[in-house]
Amino acid sequence: MNIFRLAGDMTHLLSIVVLLLKIRTTKSCAGISLKTQELYVVVFIMRYLDLFTRYVSFYNTAMKLVFIGTSVAIVWYMRLHKVVKQTYSRDEDTFKHYLLIPPCFILALLIPLEFTVTEILWSFSIYLEAVAILPQLLLLQRSSNIDNLTGSYVFLLGAYRALYIVNWVYRFFTETHKIRWIRMFFCFSVECQST
Repeated sequence: MNIFRLAGDMTHLLSIVVLLLKIRTTKSCAGISLKTQELYVVVFIMRYLDLFTRYVSFYNTAMKLVFIGTSVAIVWYMRLHKVVKQTYSRDEDTFKHYLLIPPCFILALLIPLEFTVTEILWSFSIYLEAVAILPQLLLLQRSSNIDNLTGSYVFLLGAYRALYIVNWVYRFFTETHKIRWIRMFFCFSVECQST
């Protein structure tokens, strides 16, 4: 743990809080891609399956549970909440997100750190998170009016990833390690947690 990872985690958490506040206070999910949010549910469930097999720390466990829980809550609001679901921009959120899953999974099978189920699913989550934002970006491009909270949410997602890049650069120079090319390459676009 270092200050850059902590700042990245808190920025990511803040992005989720901003999104949940937008949905709860405005009773609207206009401008938010349900497809991106569904991909994040897959990302966090696959990445954090080790919750049942490996304990690192209270902080680590709590953050994993928060990210899974909030992602599921956002999808629930957008799909099932009687008022919020009516504001979903289905006509603008047309990215075929299911097409992103097979290539990411194949890549995880071809290039895992170790050939274990947990490692393959972790790698899959890293690759999928790298492209999960695409439906949101396409939706923003198509939307004529982007509210401040949606813009803040997307900005904070980018900021947390930037902080994670600094985290990994810092760790590269300060920790004894083996070079892990998957993390080195993909950390420039996604959060890479050493769980």
